[in-house]
Amino acid sequence: MLARATGFRAFLGLLQRDIWNTLRHELGGFLAQSLMQPLAFLFVFGLVLPEIGAVDEGYATQLLPGIIALTLVLTALQNVALPLVIEFSYTKEIEDRLLAPISPLMVGVEKLVFATGRSLIAALLILPLGAVILPDGLQTGGANWGVFALLLVVGGLAGASIGLVLGTSVPAKRINMVFALALTPLIFTGATFYPWQLLDSLRWFQVLTLVNPLTYVSEGMRAALTSSPHLGAEWIALGLGVSTVAFATVGLRGFVRRAVD
Repeated sequence: MLARATGFRAFLGLLQRDIWNTLRHELGGFLAQSLMQPLAFLFVFGLVLPEIGAVDEGYATQLLPGIIALTLVLTALQNVALPLVIEFSYTKEIEDRLLAPISPLMVGVEKLVFATGRSLIAALLILPLGAVILPDGLQTGGANWGVFALLLVVGGLAGASIGLVLGTSVPAKRINMVFALALTPLIFTGATFYPWQLLDSLRWFQVLTLVNPLTYVSEGMRAALTSSPHLGAEWIALGLGVSTVAFATVGLRGFVRRAVD
């Protein structure tokens, strides 16, 4: 019992240290990294294109949930993968963390929890940005905020789990190349800019998007915030649940292996 209590306090200590370090030294960089790309997408796709008639006026309503999902997943992914590569390869800070009286597995779990928390903040900030930028503001009269909150947590955890896999499996010298090759397909096959059901005429691409965990987060956000067409709730739950568990399992195993080595 004493060992468990000590481990829990150590876990909270690591989490508190990461939060405090963000507030003192990284807040501006975190916000810029997390919000610059979504801000550009909202402005161009949500304001400029409807204004010049390139898309329907209602497109922004379908776009906003996708941008929230994109911000959620990418923020979590980046806030695990990049620090891990640096800590394992350059600063060796991970060795300091492993001296804490908790198992290497729980050190990895702390990484997931912290990145998920950061992604929640970034995703929530998209709501006021959307209210200011989009022509019709926020159209969330029939929103299911309970489902929205659940998706924030699970979607953030999914992104963090993908980041853990990348951060523990990719050598430092190749991380830039892997990010360039992985992030673009992740962004554009994740139903971010289009509802999944509208891809019926491109069946092969519609099927391809189901491989991407971001698709289930985007479609879940549409289901929670709008009345737009979306993937069935049972498929969203299944796809997001399976992908999160799979990536978390692989990522944590990889983390423990790297930590022990």
